[in-house]
Amino acid sequence: MIAEIGLFSLILALLFGGLLSVLPTIGLAFNKPTLVLAAPTYAIGQFLFIALSYLALTLCFLCDDFSVVYVLSNSSISLPWFYKLCAVWGGHEGSMLLWVAILNLWTLAVVFFGRSLDEQFRTRVLIVLGWLSVGFILFLLCTSNPFLRQFQLLATQGRDLNPLLQDPGFLFHPPMLYMGYVGFSIPFAVAIAALWMGRLEPAWTKWTR
Repeated sequence: MIAEIGLFSLILALLFGGLLSVLPTIGLAFNKPTLVLAAPTYAIGQFLFIALSYLALTLCFLCDDFSVVYVLSNSSISLPWFYKLCAVWGGHEGSMLLWVAILNLWTLAVVFFGRSLDEQFRTRVLIVLGWLSVGFILFLLCTSNPFLRQFQLLATQGRDLNPLLQDPGFLFHPPMLYMGYVGFSIPFAVAIAALWMGRLEPAWTKWTR
């Protein structure tokens, strides 16, 4: 049930990402202030469902739910709980979910720390970030679903986390690395938004730094 909640949350995050990408764009094109002002709400909704999806996958690891293929491949009953936490990003599917979660965390930062920006400019930044999220979530759902179930190997202790990754540094290294990598999506979105508006304000570059 936890895995299904995680998958459903991921689908709802995709829905909110689609709303963030499309409706404010229509609002900007046809001068509909209501659609433009709704962009932060969609961004917050997307973040909440991505966070719920990530929490669900973490609970699957902590509960040793080996009916989930990803948990079976990257955890075991004997694995300490703190390594189970980092086993969430120990494989491709979980690391992509972490990537999307951090991308949405940065998007949330634009919502709350970008209030000093021109409203139309901030909306364009959020739209670009929304499209990025839609792409990554579609990739997760279509090719790298971390909640995929199997019911053949239930009487198992799990295949364990790669021994090379069972190090305290693995608890901190990928999240910190991804914060930097994914953080470059902000100047990218700002650059695209500036090109979209056809001008570049010094205050925008200062805010981006």
